[in-house]
Amino acid sequence: MRAIFESQFELGHTPIGEISFDARSRDDIPAALRGLQDIFTHRATRERVFAILREQLGAKVNLRRGRPGLCLWRIFVLGTLQKALDCDFDRLVELANFHTALRQMLGHADFGDKHQYRLQTVIDNVRLLTEEALQQINAVVVARGHQLLKHKSSDPLHCRADSAVAKTHVEWPTDVRLLWDALRCLIRKLARLCQQHAIAGWRKSQAWIKKMERAFYRVRTSRQWRSASKVANYLALCRTIVSKAAATQAILRQNDVESAEVSWYLRTGGKLIDQVSRRLIKGEKIPHGQKLFSVHEPHTRWINKGKAGVMAELGVPVCVLEDQHQFILRHHVQHEGGDQDMIVPFLAEAKRRYPALASCSMDKGFYTPENREQLDKLLDLNVMPRKGRHRKADRERETHPDFVAARRQHPAVESAINNLHHRGMSLVRTHGKAGFDRTLALVVVATNVHRIGQVLKQKEARRRKWHQARSRAQ
Repeated sequence: MRAIFESQFELGHTPIGEISFDARSRDDIPAALRGLQDIFTHRATRERVFAILREQLGAKVNLRRGRPGLCLWRIFVLGTLQKALDCDFDRLVELANFHTALRQMLGHADFGDKHQYRLQTVIDNVRLLTEEALQQINAVVVARGHQLLKHKSSDPLHCRADSAVAKTHVEWPTDVRLLWDALRCLIRKLARLCQQHAIAGWRKSQAWIKKMERAFYRVRTSRQWRSASKVANYLALCRTIVSKAAATQAILRQNDVESAEVSWYLRTGGKLIDQVSRRLIKGEKIPHGQKLFSVHEPHTRWINKGKAGVMAELGVPVCVLEDQHQFILRHHVQHEGGDQDMIVPFLAEAKRRYPALASCSMDKGFYTPENREQLDKLLDLNVMPRKGRHRKADRERETHPDFVAARRQHPAVESAINNLHHRGMSLVRTHGKAGFDRTLALVVVATNVHRIGQVLKQKEARRRKWHQARSRAQ
């Protein structure tokens, strides 16, 4: 049985609304916890967040039966705080076990409550959060932030859009190294499956790995003029392993054993053998669309934005939409296509969720004549600069005072992107495409929760300053 929140108070329990924080602290922990406290104490926001968690996580876990697990509020608090601090799970567990304010936020008593969190328990429970649930929660968090800033739903929203690269946790790709990774993992996976199902053929799996490793390092350390024969020997060994693995896979299928990982590594190994042969033996140039940049994170893309000193970035572009109150309204992970392909549907969906969206500024990378024409119909003010040579109508459009004012405010979106990088977007270590998307959604939620904490801190500082000035006047 998994509860939404443990509402039964114990001796020494501090209600979440009464948790106090150091008003002068500049650390991220009080700001994030203050934002979470406001979400919990505001009844309408809390009920909407709990309803989303109950609906989305109820499909993964049984909320009525089974042994007691972490309540949904604790899962949300731990996941949000981890991204707000951009820390690993080891530090998060340490804080959850010994940080007094965080334990109060999680619903633990100040004394007598000796509950200790375990590393794998926290990891498994935070993974229950889904991208869809986090996107819905983000809309609720943004609405609460606007309410704190006295922004009515009918007031216009003036936004800024830009894209940045969220890097994946991969090494620099070369065809030879990728082939080594694929076949090494293939041998290990097949050896485990054969041992489990008493199938012969991979008893010397470690010897095969060592033999392949030696061939790989010969190719890696050889000079260009004498590497052709070593590459040929390396490919011959790889082909032997692939053919042997294909025969083992057929035997496993006869025993009703199917492994998606074996199929993936086998298919990837055959593709990389062909690429290495074409590039290093035949001297062909491989088209960019046919290349693979990671065996373990196949969603990784090669991004070259022409930055000074940066040859390329390995990751996935992420487009973010920030409003004038520094809240991230939406984000979009660009697994396919570029900025020009996604901006119109991205802003159309944002307009559907936020009907008050009046204007949006962006850079020239989003421009096409069709995009500008469609966004002119969608927005009251479309701040999309034209690429190339300007006509008279373009000069009149881009020298209009409203257009110029929005363009001057546009560089502030770089601050939002930098903030997201400090919340965990700079390097996403989560495995798999679904985990990558879930992590970025959690990063956006944590950033907005942290922003709410900062807004409340600024309000308290102004109130404290006003009281001080009044006391001096008296």
